[in-house]
Amino acid sequence: MLSSRIRGALVAAAFTAISAPAFAHVSFETAQATPNSTYKAILRIPHGCDGQPTLKVRVRIPEGVVAVKPMPKAGWKLETTKGAYVRAYQVHGETVSEGITDIVWTGSLDDAFYDEFVFQARFTDAFQPGATVYFPVVQECEKGTEEWVQVPAAGEDPHKLAMPAPGVKIAAAANAAPAAQKIGALTIEQPWSRATPAGAKVGGGYVRITNTGTETDRLIGGSFPNASRVEVHEMKLENDVMRMKQVAGGLEIKPGATVELKPGSYHLMFMDLKTPLAEGQSVKGTLVFEKAGTVNVEYTVRGMGGAPAAAEHKH
Repeated sequence: MLSSRIRGALVAAAFTAISAPAFAHVSFETAQATPNSTYKAILRIPHGCDGQPTLKVRVRIPEGVVAVKPMPKAGWKLETTKGAYVRAYQVHGETVSEGITDIVWTGSLDDAFYDEFVFQARFTDAFQPGATVYFPVVQECEKGTEEWVQVPAAGEDPHKLAMPAPGVKIAAAANAAPAAQKIGALTIEQPWSRATPAGAKVGGGYVRITNTGTETDRLIGGSFPNASRVEVHEMKLENDVMRMKQVAGGLEIKPGATVELKPGSYHLMFMDLKTPLAEGQSVKGTLVFEKAGTVNVEYTVRGMGGAPAAAEHKH
């Protein structure tokens, strides 16, 4: 039979285990995000520095995380540091080369309390599914600091680190578009097409192309398995009539530019279709560039909805 002293010690240990915080380390409430997506970071600060209140919370923003917007916090002073990125990133078709690199909240959080610090950010295509992105965090107290800055080495268990930096794991998005493809200085993103009605002889192809190089290239055509040829076309309003015509010499893609082929604008025409395109299909084809050459792509076929106004086809 256990002595009363031992029983008391076990009860005390059990009570301590139950009453201890579920998260002793600094961490994010949501520890998962997807590439090319906006993420709401809720940073949890569970305690101070050996009983002292937390007076500052510093967060370092890693390279590849952009469009950072911290949330002001009542009773706390908010400061940010801006700087240049190692490289430029594309966000909604615009080039971003600098932004917030550090966030500092200054106030007071007693060791007995827990609080959250919030900011919004965007994970770029610098991160692929399976990677974990770490945000070094430092708590400053009246005497001493808690530095949550350790990043695990390859193959190392992060749970064995004494002061791990909070991390966000990059996961593949549900129904995610195929990953961006690169050929030379060009980045090819999100090729897609529209379903066509029975008997239709033409189909449309759409894609986003970014030129990260120093020379102009041109999209001059491609191939599609059930079409006799692929042409680059432009649709625009002329004298109150929507007209469509082939782009002579191919579509120019200047250095640093992003060109989006989309309904009602530049697009690909799949000529003399042998069979209709059905929603949900994935159809492999190619794009041909003047300098970069040929790249294999896979078109996702979407529904017919949202078709632009009928165009007069002019050659």
